[in-house]
Formats: sequence, C-alpha cells, structure tokens
Amino acid sequence: MPPVTVTVPASTANLGPGYDSFGLALGLHNTVTAGFATRDTWEISCTGEGEEDPESGADNLMVIAMRRLFDVIGEKRGVAVTCENGIPFGRGLGSSSAAIVGGLVAANALTGAALPPGELFRLAAGLEGHPDNVAAALFGGFTICWSEDGIPRATHIDPPGGLAAVVVVSEQRLSTVSARALLPDSVPHADAVFDAGRAGLLAAGLALGRADLIGPGMSDLLHEPYRAAAVTDLDAVRRVLLEAGADGAALSGAGPTVIGLVSGVDDADAFARASAVAGRAAEPLTRCAGRRAPEVFAIDRDGATVVID
Repeated sequence: MPPVTVTVPASTANLGPGYDSFGLALGLHNTVTAGFATRDTWEISCTGEGEEDPESGADNLMVIAMRRLFDVIGEKRGVAVTCENGIPFGRGLGSSSAAIVGGLVAANALTGAALPPGELFRLAAGLEGHPDNVAAALFGGFTICWSEDGIPRATHIDPPGGLAAVVVVSEQRLSTVSARALLPDSVPHADAVFDAGRAGLLAAGLALGRADLIGPGMSDLLHEPYRAAAVTDLDAVRRVLLEAGADGAALSGAGPTVIGLVSGVDDADAFARASAVAGRAAEPLTRCAGRRAPEVFAIDRDGATVVID
C-alpha cells in the first residue's frame, strides 16, 4: 500500500451556548502523510505549529489514534508519519481533535478503509473525551453532537448561506482540563433556560442561513462567564469584533482564542466581509496584550479528506 496523505481542519466548538455539542470546521489545516515502515517501528516528524512540543514525538495523539485503529482491525505493522501543522496547539481551535482524526483517517486509508465514518467518529470521541471538535474535524461544516445510551452521535449540517470566521488567537495556551476545572458542578435554572433558547437560535441561524439569529444565538451563561477568569480579555476582544461588524462572537472551544462569525450571500461574500471586519478590528486589538492579529478563515465544508494525486 503506498503512503496516504490526509488534510484535517481546525475546529471551533461550543460557539457560545452549544457546550460540548456544537462544532464548526474552519479552513485551517494539518496535513498528515503516512506509510508503512520497513520495520515494525513507528517514526514521526512534525513541522509548523507545535513542532517543538514534546507531544510531537512518539506519544503524539495522532500516533495514539493510529495505534488504536490498528488494534481494532488487527494490524501490527509500524508506520512512518510526517505532519505539517497549521493549527496552533492549546488555543481552542481543536488541535488535539485534528491530531486524533488525522491519525484515524490516515490509518484507515492506509489499511483499505476498513471502518466506516460512524465508527471513526466513535473512536475519535472516545480518545478525545468529548465529541464536538472531532465531529467537525471529521465531517466538516456545522455539527451537533449528543449521546444516546452512552454512545456519542453527531449530525452534520452544511450551512446553506455563506459563512466565514475572524479568529483572534492568544499567544498563551489554555488546556481543556484547566478550562473545565473552572466550571461549577451546577448552574442556575434560569441560566440553563437562557442557553437552551440561545442554542436553538444559533442552530436555526446556521442551518437556515439566518444572519439575524447568529448574533443573539452566540450568547452564553453556562461556561464563558466562568472561563473568563482565565481569559481576562474575553469581553474586550468580543466587543472589538462585534463593533467591527461580526454577526456574533464567542470563546472558541475552551479558549483562549475568540472567534467572530460573519455571514454573506455565499462563502466568497462572507470571506470578503470577514476580511473587512478583521481590518477594522486589527488596530483596536493591538491594545489586547498577547493577542495575534485577527485572521480570516472560510468554513471547511469537507472535513478530513484523503488527498488523491
């Protein structure tokens, strides 16, 4: 079997009220190339974002995911893997999910696509511990996740209207474990009611291409107020994005990245609008120490993809 190459997108999760449920794939990618090794050993090399990280070695999540799939299907051979990482580590853009999904899809392709997408999703959710980012990375577009009888499930929605994202990355990392530790064991009933309504608005806005629903639909009381203790400039960055013209803005995943969504008549129009938003936001964001300049990404409608030469 010749080597295979897979591209896997970044993802933003929660999107405000969709805690552990909503995901959206972004046009920022990691590229994984894998082939069977001449010996039963594992070799990995990484370039780009996080290449200096210890986890870019043999204990990389991508390798763990590949080994997991090999265990399922009974494959014993070693693999040589190279990856070009475009997704920043630990910033709330689904870097761990991209590694897991990239590893599973590459291993599956390398062994003849033995497992269907649904099984890949369940394996990925089990390795990640929550399904929202892995669903978006695997299937692309907008995804909604839930659990039934302890089994993670997901549905994929391809937004009919144009959509793009303005992403404001922090130079600081925030682990998902640390961010989750900030959340209380229970929340007021009124806050849960608030989020139920806003999640419905956001899902409807994205599924129907209704820009007027996206802004109010990205408001949250379940996790963002608590995580603001670790992302102290959250409200300031959000305000800049909204004043610059974003339809809505929220913490991306566990943070500290903040994302603004911008709609349009089609993806090209949305990207142009988002670029204008980023231009207007650039100067005010320089007053938020430790933030990168705003970047604009299209949504990724395809998810993890095996590259065919």
